[in-house]
Amino acid sequence: HHHHHGSAATQNRHRPCRTLNFFFHDILYDGRNSDNATSAIVAAPAWGNRTVLAGRKHFGDVVIFDDPITLDGDLRSAPVGRAQGMYLYDRKEVFTAWLGFSFVFESGSITFSGSDPLMDRRRDISVIGGTGDFFMARGVATLMTDAIEGDVYFRLRVDVKLYECW
Repeated sequence: HHHHHGSAATQNRHRPCRTLNFFFHDILYDGRNSDNATSAIVAAPAWGNRTVLAGRKHFGDVVIFDDPITLDGDLRSAPVGRAQGMYLYDRKEVFTAWLGFSFVFESGSITFSGSDPLMDRRRDISVIGGTGDFFMARGVATLMTDAIEGDVYFRLRVDVKLYECW
């Protein structure tokens, strides 16, 4: 059956004023890759450590990241900005993260926040604000895990739909 995200009626009535598509690339520090790591575990539960994601669905791990944003899925493409912020794993039973981060560009930033149920192929988080070219932005970003290599590398595709543009 057709799966609706959010209220279908609301989304059909309101068309986004701006859509943006990006990829960001996260390389987690694993004890050996400090030169090219873009994220690091900064807090872990008592049964974990800050080099390897903890057992029990990584519950309690907090990761800070400063990841390159590209317009395509290639890590080697010239970055157009940085994704900067944090994610933390907040459920023991299933892989779920809570995200708080900004896309930082020369022309301004977009800030995102929300729960990220990692096992869903597509999941939505809120666009809660912006600056510069994205002043007062409001909307929804759909996240899709585009690639994953163990616990150390992942690439997210982010499709941003802004419903308030100034």
